[in-house]
Amino acid sequence: MIPALIDLKRSDEGLMAQLTSQLRELIASGRLGKGRMLPSSRRLARDLGVSRNTVTYAFEQLAAEGYVEASHGRRPVVAVDGHEHIERTGTATSSVRSARPRLSPWASGLKQTDWPMSYQAQLKPLRPGHADFREFPNEVWARCLRRSAVGAAKRGLGSVNRTRLCEALAHYLVTSRGVRATAEQIMILPSAQAALTLIAAALISPGDDVWVEDPGYPGAAAAFRASGARVTGIGLDEQGMQPMRGRAAPKLIFMTPSHQHPTGRLMSLARRTEFLGLSRPGKTWIVEDDYDGEFHYDSRPVPALQGLDAHGRVFYVGTFSKVMTSDIRLGYLVAPPALVSTLEIAQRHIGLIASSHIQEALAEFIADGHFLAHLRRMRRLYRARRDHLVEELERQLGGMLSVEVPPGGIQLIARLQRGRTDRAAVKRLVAAGVETRALSSLALGQPRDHGLLLGFAAWRESEISAAVRTMASCL
Repeated sequence: MIPALIDLKRSDEGLMAQLTSQLRELIASGRLGKGRMLPSSRRLARDLGVSRNTVTYAFEQLAAEGYVEASHGRRPVVAVDGHEHIERTGTATSSVRSARPRLSPWASGLKQTDWPMSYQAQLKPLRPGHADFREFPNEVWARCLRRSAVGAAKRGLGSVNRTRLCEALAHYLVTSRGVRATAEQIMILPSAQAALTLIAAALISPGDDVWVEDPGYPGAAAAFRASGARVTGIGLDEQGMQPMRGRAAPKLIFMTPSHQHPTGRLMSLARRTEFLGLSRPGKTWIVEDDYDGEFHYDSRPVPALQGLDAHGRVFYVGTFSKVMTSDIRLGYLVAPPALVSTLEIAQRHIGLIASSHIQEALAEFIADGHFLAHLRRMRRLYRARRDHLVEELERQLGGMLSVEVPPGGIQLIARLQRGRTDRAAVKRLVAAGVETRALSSLALGQPRDHGLLLGFAAWRESEISAAVRTMASCL
């Protein structure tokens, strides 16, 4: 009898789902053959000790999937031969397990990179790229979030005053970063990476040439390759990315001129002007990622490259995760005026929509002066931590590491001497509890240099000292 073949349990999986799944399996395995009449819903419900609705819904689902034929006033009849159905639809469990998915060329190459870092579970010293969330004014931020949540009911579900945040951000970028921006040009996104994805989707066609820094930010190459671009790594000198004179200009150039990622090098005004000369409105675009441009310690912050562009050729990308805390998933894009409307439509189609509650809270956080106050405090704190890390490295590992002191940012490069390779060193350090990143892992082609990328912003001086002692014992 069919009830003897069914075992229903009280669990998170509902009774109807269990009954449907087990009847489906009985038919697929051939134990309930084609033409077999099933019990009535009333009788099966009684035998199984469930409601009649549970059985009725299961029969309806199986009928919709084509496993049974059901009509009003008649008992359901098995409509398929189980083995034939499996071969035709390919639903056998063994077939599913043995099938190898066909991935895109981009997805197939993901395992060849170490971005995001493969050991990004719990934050440990001296992982690069992180601000100190412990120093963030969480109580102030929590009040802004509460007011935003309460105000949502008054504003209407799903609505957001986009203009308020964009106007506050435009004022900050114009006065502090030298950006040419109006509120209408600013797009709020879930992250800076989302901004790169949006730009790639709107501008890049398969086969288009894109230049990126080498070594550089792996997320940029990932975003542009996903759109089919031919990504070329361009080498660095003491000013960062080198202009490729004599070569045809690409469709897009990605760079980090304020603090080159990962070296922290600053691009000169003359070099910036030369790159602007390579770009042509509508033909060659520049994407400037100013991921931590707020943090300059030895001089005033250098104005953004985008501020030198009078012809709408430069995209300016920024994030709040470096200034505030990584949990605040908001980035922004200052788009060239000619592309704003296209990008707004593309943003909705791709679904790169940022939380309205966080946007409202951030607008208040900036307008009330908390953002600039926090930024000024962090500049002083992070400079002291940078200097402390440099002193500790030189004192304990001076004969093994050559430290490049960046003028700003939240991380630095310590190059390995004596021909040592960095990936083996990173593996030992991670096992000992010190998280760093191999400089060679950020290269697109053959690595030119070996070194360690070390973060200092997220770690107090005592933690930095302990981490360097561990490094000395490992290396």
